[in-house]
Amino acid sequence: MPSLQDLVNEQRALEEEASQALPWSFSECTYNKGYIRQPVFLCLTCQSPHGICAACSIACHGDHEQVELFPKRAFRCDCPTSSLSHQCTLHQTLMPPNEKNTYNQNYHNKFCRCGRQYLPSEERETMIQCLACEDWYHESCLNLRERPPPRSEAPPRHSKADDDADSDTSDLPPGLLSEDEYDSMICADCVRKSPVLQRWARTSGVKLVVRDKSEAWRVAPSESPRDTVKEETIDVGSTEQTSAETDAVEDKGAVKPEQGLSGSSGTKRAADDELQEERPLKKPRSLCHAPLQSALSRCVYSPDNDNPALESAGDVFLMDGFRLRWCQCPDCLPDFGDQQYLLREEDTYEPPDDPEAHMSIEELGMRMLDRLPRDRVIDGIHAYNQLRDRLTTFLRPFTQENKEVRQEDIESFFSELRAGR
Repeated sequence: MPSLQDLVNEQRALEEEASQALPWSFSECTYNKGYIRQPVFLCLTCQSPHGICAACSIACHGDHEQVELFPKRAFRCDCPTSSLSHQCTLHQTLMPPNEKNTYNQNYHNKFCRCGRQYLPSEERETMIQCLACEDWYHESCLNLRERPPPRSEAPPRHSKADDDADSDTSDLPPGLLSEDEYDSMICADCVRKSPVLQRWARTSGVKLVVRDKSEAWRVAPSESPRDTVKEETIDVGSTEQTSAETDAVEDKGAVKPEQGLSGSSGTKRAADDELQEERPLKKPRSLCHAPLQSALSRCVYSPDNDNPALESAGDVFLMDGFRLRWCQCPDCLPDFGDQQYLLREEDTYEPPDDPEAHMSIEELGMRMLDRLPRDRVIDGIHAYNQLRDRLTTFLRPFTQENKEVRQEDIESFFSELRAGR
């Protein structure tokens, strides 16, 4: 039987866990902030494919069943709108539906290319969010590991430490890539829409998972990007010349070293001055280090796989620092289009910190007492002292006789207390 100190320690641990899980203030709906990247929650109780902000998930839907969808870009909270029948308590004015919000299958509690619902009581896999579409994928559906059995079929755990494991996969063999080995993932469907990613797939910073049929899945060996040099056209008066042609003009007009040694220095200066009048200063060449698309990438992403012995879903795993690897020359930069998240990390809104998040229940109670009128504080102290004295009197025989206090004893005590009130 746990001691009183054990119960106190357990209560403190629960308070600390709650403060870490919900460290924010939930007093303001984000609707007025517009379409921003923010944590989004799906309310299953409201049975509507719409999302709510973190503040509304606590203040308005706290007693509803919810699924956390994590950050979604360009999203506006639906709680204050007519899309949801549940009234928002943080935004008093009913607003029209958010026409710019987009709702993928996550808003129907379906995830990954397998379309399964997320069931915390059964799910054991780590799920990975696609950087582009922001859907969530199972490691097994990304071919990083074999699909583990659900929790109901998993071997029993022998300690509380096992139950508290972060991913619940401690008894599984390691996957092809651990979470520490890559920064982000982009699913195959999104890669097929991006010529930039298809060119860079299989380079050192963009990993592909493949297999030959009847063999195990593996990370394809990287190929180094091949530098390509693009010659820049240079205006020379009213004509255009390539930089290679300009170099030829230089060679034709310049005085060779042996001529400079045997002739007068004035002859060389005259030739240089004549060339300077004929053309402007040469512009620096433009270097593009974007790779040519590899044969493997073409095979994976072509509509007709020309190598039926090779399998790959086509998902790519971006290594740390991937945003610094892309070529951003004038020719390549427009190819990124609306994929600006590939070039720079996006700002994600987080609710403001709650100054009371790390306070214990006792400290919060004392703060509430400080805000009450003096006469009500005195009445509260008297009521507390009476309860303490009656509880001490009730528990004393148990202590003297070394008897266990049972649940029915406590229930009987509070029943008599309510009857006396």
